[in-house]
Amino acid sequence: MNESRILTEGDILLETLPTVQPVSYKTYGQNSGYEGFVKAITSNAAHVLENIKISGLRGRGGAGFATWKKWDMVAHRQNGQKYLCCNAAEDEPGTYKDRYLLRTNPHQIIEGALIAAYAIGADEIYFYLNGRFETEIQFMELALQEAKEHGYWGQDNAPFRTVFHLCKSPGTYVAGEETALLEVIEGKAAQPRQKPPYYPAMHGLYGKPTVVNNAETLANVPHIMQKGGLWFRTTGTPTSPGTMIFTLTGDIKHPGLYELPLGIPLNELIEDYGGGIKHGKRLKAVLPGGPSNTIIPEYQTGVLLDFDSLKMIGSGLGTGAVIVLSEDACMIQAAIEYARFFARESCGQCPPCVLGTAHLVEILERIESGRGSEKEIKQVEQVCGMIKGRGYCYLLTGASIVVESILKHFRDEFDTHVHEAGCPFVPLSTF
Repeated sequence: MNESRILTEGDILLETLPTVQPVSYKTYGQNSGYEGFVKAITSNAAHVLENIKISGLRGRGGAGFATWKKWDMVAHRQNGQKYLCCNAAEDEPGTYKDRYLLRTNPHQIIEGALIAAYAIGADEIYFYLNGRFETEIQFMELALQEAKEHGYWGQDNAPFRTVFHLCKSPGTYVAGEETALLEVIEGKAAQPRQKPPYYPAMHGLYGKPTVVNNAETLANVPHIMQKGGLWFRTTGTPTSPGTMIFTLTGDIKHPGLYELPLGIPLNELIEDYGGGIKHGKRLKAVLPGGPSNTIIPEYQTGVLLDFDSLKMIGSGLGTGAVIVLSEDACMIQAAIEYARFFARESCGQCPPCVLGTAHLVEILERIESGRGSEKEIKQVEQVCGMIKGRGYCYLLTGASIVVESILKHFRDEFDTHVHEAGCPFVPLSTF
């Protein structure tokens, strides 16, 4: 990624994606491609780790965990097999950035993976791509072949011995969870492992130490190695350095992908880059990091888009999927759509997840249809409280916190649905 690059609507709307062609190996090399990898292998693994630590790079796939810490845990396990997995399963509503990176610059992700594998001592790298991304898979296969032909992997004269594998995700939300990813690669069903004890850094792929990084995280690594960790800190905030690709969707004039410094105000992204709300409507609410985070009402949209600022107001940056809702949005409908999504995407191994999400949908549908009562409103709150944190993965918690936050900030709409015995809003097409 280029720190000053802003991806505009004309570049990346899904309708235009078929016209996008990937950067070739030749063009990538002409733009300093693989220079970061050369710098890495001509120093040593400890130097690479130190550079990533200085940079402050945090994972771009959800929780924002410090990248160097994840690498360091595996790097210091001296003996035996180690693995690196690049997670590009991307199946969350409103998230398209990994798909764009895979389409336009697969060599950037390959180089980042090579550097990471060198730093942690992994001699096998798995690219885990959404199985529905047929074109992106073709582009990645071609780029891997080009990188192999030019001696970066898979040959006796390669800078260090490593092997790439490409694995397809079944294209479900839960299959993108880092331990479910490991299960799929091992040929099993996409079901998350219980943590503890199955943390990837300790007991990962085939029981061996494993680093799982998001595609955007790895795309930053070549630039850090080229220009240094301190350079990376010149953009963003002290605790959330660098840029992030924000996927802006919903009731917005100019939806698209925008690469911007972390720490930009949310309302600036919406107004200055997204062009404001469609049809001159007022902003009502925003999901700043996809549907597995709490919703933000209009009065809080001055918050900065970085990991810590959003955490301070009880939300999260997640994958940077910014979903905008206008004044016409029925928040009960929104809650139903996201509850349905999580119920549909449950892998089925945790009874509280299967039963809890389905029950949540049932209650919300009663309220939205006008058949609900004050009792059902209280039940929404109770069910969210009971199911939160009771699954092997974050899916169940994500389902509960998004519905819980909608109830918290828009309780008046729940009351209106009950007292007026129906929905005062027109059906939405946002979701």
